[in-house]
Amino acid sequence: MGNLSDAKVEKGVKADPSNIMQVGMGFWASKTLLTAVKLDLFTFLAAKPLTGAEIKRELCLNGRGMYDFLDALVALGFLNKKGEKETATYSNAADTDFFLDKSKLSYMGGILEMANNRLYPFWNFLEEGLKRGTPQNETRTGEKNPFEEIYSDVDKTREFVNAMSGIQTGNFITFATRFDFSSYTSMCDIGGAGAHLSAHVAIHNAHMNCISFDLAPVSPIALENTSLMGVANKVKVVSGDFYENAFPKADVITMGNVLHGVGPGDKLMLMKKAYDALPDGGALVVIEDLIDNDRRENAFGLLMSLNMLIETAEGYNFTAADFEKWARDTGFAETSVMRLAGPTSALIATK
Repeated sequence: MGNLSDAKVEKGVKADPSNIMQVGMGFWASKTLLTAVKLDLFTFLAAKPLTGAEIKRELCLNGRGMYDFLDALVALGFLNKKGEKETATYSNAADTDFFLDKSKLSYMGGILEMANNRLYPFWNFLEEGLKRGTPQNETRTGEKNPFEEIYSDVDKTREFVNAMSGIQTGNFITFATRFDFSSYTSMCDIGGAGAHLSAHVAIHNAHMNCISFDLAPVSPIALENTSLMGVANKVKVVSGDFYENAFPKADVITMGNVLHGVGPGDKLMLMKKAYDALPDGGALVVIEDLIDNDRRENAFGLLMSLNMLIETAEGYNFTAADFEKWARDTGFAETSVMRLAGPTSALIATK
């Protein structure tokens, strides 16, 4: 083992282990947030600020480590507090209150619940995934794919679909309000799940008529949502399998977090189906956590791509340059990129 004197640092560069420690022990912060979500802490605090004693009672906590847990959430930016320990009162930070209160339509904690209950243990097998190139989820041990069970029960389907849509709410609203729909009158969302994207487009663009296209078990939830959001007369729910069926014709076709779940052959196949369903001048819009072309900056997009290694047989995230090549190969005339919220972008291919 070498001595510290053996270590060499490039002249003028100051060595700092902070990033190594922050990322290497990042699971501490992750599990703290995921546990708070699972305990419904943020939903309780959305009603009113609570003291530590009240939180202990509401969440049935032992008390040991509780203030470290709560104050860590303060330090991480998820909670606000007034006072210290026994005299402290805790409340949600603004983003936490908007996105992690289960009583709000903007709730995006579903993806975090899934991360805690499913993905967290599966990521322990990342090394095996990298060596074998095979999924490391339930199928690793021969269990049934969890989505088969989800789609077999309408209540589970509703909970899952609405929770997954919650994470995209900010992106859907940004797209619905920033994309220029003035030349179009119809849109079809492929893999539309609970019809949230179609609903937001219809709400913010009164002249648009939309189709939400997804598997039959999802249709009742999509119909419920279009009714609740007041767009049942503007959004049509159509059942189908985007692998097996032709896409409904529309001026704009959208696919949100669809392409990252499939391999290169299916990516091209789905884009060609979109091309065939569009009129001249029509647009395909793909909403994804885009990897930057230099593959240096969007860590979330790269990590999501690793998650596709864990979860799928062939899926992976991609760059705008990748998308442009696929668009050209399938016949589209030009492409552009619209940044949405956080690490997410809308990739646009025009026929």
